[in-house]
Amino acid sequence: ENREAMLNSKSNRLTEALEEANKLFDGVCRAREAALDAQFLVIASNIGKEKANELHSEMSAFDSTAFAEDLLTFMGINRTEVEETDDSEDVPGGFLPSDAWQTMGEEAPKYFRRAPTFHYMMGSFKSEPPVPKQRIERQKKANRGKAEQAMPAQLKKMEESHQEATEKEVERILRILQTHFENDPNTPISFFDFVIDPNSFAHTVENMFHVSFLIRDGLAKIKLDEDELPIIEPTKPSGRGEEDSRAGARNQVIISLDQREWK
Repeated sequence: ENREAMLNSKSNRLTEALEEANKLFDGVCRAREAALDAQFLVIASNIGKEKANELHSEMSAFDSTAFAEDLLTFMGINRTEVEETDDSEDVPGGFLPSDAWQTMGEEAPKYFRRAPTFHYMMGSFKSEPPVPKQRIERQKKANRGKAEQAMPAQLKKMEESHQEATEKEVERILRILQTHFENDPNTPISFFDFVIDPNSFAHTVENMFHVSFLIRDGLAKIKLDEDELPIIEPTKPSGRGEEDSRAGARNQVIISLDQREWK
């Protein structure tokens, strides 16, 4: 009912209504009363939004007529003289005083920031071109040497991290191979079934790469079964590890595997 009065920017009725609602809410004990309070909050929010929109529009609006009136008053216009000299065209400058624009000009610089002008205390001086500096090649070589020294250290650190990751993966594959062999030692483990990932060709190549370390270190061996297909099994530890390795038990070969053969 009092919506128009509450929307007035000079009225505090909306604030008074909110304060009264906060006091009444302390005594709420029924669901219907809480629903009424929520309904009031929605209405108050809409009124507050409308009031804020109107306030914003009033603040951002620019009234050119009011600005011109204020400007003329500041420049010293005399309304009485305007009426008397309105029909006369001999008055220089119209109805404005002769020093009107000077008055506004003296006031305007106060609101504009300008950089101070530069003045020479002893007059200007003649500038001479700078003397070219000699290039020192030793400094460049020294800096280049520092950069070259920093690169190998960084690459060495990366190489060590990759080596640690490879060693962990090789140990994991060895444990898997040993577990399969211990569960069923009489059934040969197919090399291709052990290393091939049906869903990833890249993962298959990584598995073959890691298994090659087991063969190189003598931790596993590959041989052919009756169908001349490769099978893999872990080697049994023996006291003659060095003699077995020298006897040719750690021969390595290179095989090719493209995506067509992998599929």
